[in-house]
Amino acid sequence: MATPMISTSGSRPYHVIIFGASGFTGQFVVEEVARTSAEGPKGTLKWAVAGRSRQKLEKVLEQAAETLSKPELKSEVDIIVADVGEPDSLAAMCKQGVIVLNCVGPYRFYGENVVKACVENGAHYIDICGEPQFLEGMQLNYHSQAAEKGVYVVGSCGFDSIPADMGVLYSRDQFKGTLTAIESFLTVSSGSEGSCIHDGTWQSAIYGFADSEKLRSLRKKLGYAPLPVVGSKIKKRGTLFYSREMDQYAAPFMGADPSVVKRTQRYLYEERKDSPVQYGAYAGIGGMTSVIKLLFGAMLFWLMVNFSFGRSLLIKFPEFFSFGWFSKAGPTRKQMAESSFCLTFFGEGYTGDQDPAQGKPNAKIRTQVKGPEAGYVATPIAMVQAAFTILHEPKSLPKTGGVYTPGAAFAKTTLIDRLNKHGIHLCSIDKALNAASHHTATCSSSD
Repeated sequence: MATPMISTSGSRPYHVIIFGASGFTGQFVVEEVARTSAEGPKGTLKWAVAGRSRQKLEKVLEQAAETLSKPELKSEVDIIVADVGEPDSLAAMCKQGVIVLNCVGPYRFYGENVVKACVENGAHYIDICGEPQFLEGMQLNYHSQAAEKGVYVVGSCGFDSIPADMGVLYSRDQFKGTLTAIESFLTVSSGSEGSCIHDGTWQSAIYGFADSEKLRSLRKKLGYAPLPVVGSKIKKRGTLFYSREMDQYAAPFMGADPSVVKRTQRYLYEERKDSPVQYGAYAGIGGMTSVIKLLFGAMLFWLMVNFSFGRSLLIKFPEFFSFGWFSKAGPTRKQMAESSFCLTFFGEGYTGDQDPAQGKPNAKIRTQVKGPEAGYVATPIAMVQAAFTILHEPKSLPKTGGVYTPGAAFAKTTLIDRLNKHGIHLCSIDKALNAASHHTATCSSSD
């Protein structure tokens, strides 16, 4: 097993290379790296941007320089021309960086070549993928090779799925006893102009639903043994239900969070003998008007996603078929500035003096992760802080390289503290309370 490499050298001059920097999400990752570059090793981050078009990359640096009032970005940040379809260009790029931040999606089409190039050429890899099929496929195909090379491949380091994955670990650590089950409820707030998501995420969802059978086949190849159930088995909610916890209608969260959290819990159980935590993920919908709109949209989506002609229509007209939730233009900066998310966790378990094998859970905990707009503000923050964590805390990472979830990679690091300092706040609302009593604590850091 090779020793993971963390520092720059003459032949590897950059701490971080942002690949896909001229894409919609990539441009905001560029701004976040530029904003926080003083947090790099010894107060300086050596970084570059990469992609297919030098002209577009120059434009992104000009835009970041203007937005952040940092004219030096145009001359100090190097540009690397690399193309997903040209393996030699990817290899040349990966040889120059300690970490590659991959912003090129949908990952099911464009991600594997970048992972392969990173593993073969000794660069650590971080992405913001929310596609379970890709994430689990990379674990199946590259974990052993990454371990041999000493390369960390850490997927889903954006809103999918750092808030959920680290939120579960935070809740477990705050709980005084054995946390056995936890549910999360996502709510999103927006300003007067509403909010929307760039259609790249919409495309990933379309192909993900169309390929759901392949994901089941992949999991058979991974050969997962069932995780032991500690305490009471978590009850699955319906497809649509009224949540008394959130005082609104809710539905299962359709992103990568359940897959990622379960993989983390499996890793911690198998590698560290930690007691696994059961997890359910849900999203708040709102009132009856929102429910009717969602049901109609979901029926239309399911009807069309199973046929190639239907998929092409969904991709061509994202704004129409998603009732404005997704658009080819993406959100405006004003929409982003006025939006935020809140992920509330409701956990249960057993106090230290109670045997989880005996009786029902006797303690509860409520925690929250709050942050700015999820897709293009919180996601770059999470991705960049994940990179800084690798650069600064190599001894706190898993002993060998490999393909990891955020929770598996960063469980022993200070990533949660780093997120708190940058506007993604994790806090405990009430700590491991006896089920018979109820006291609520205020979280001032995220108000």
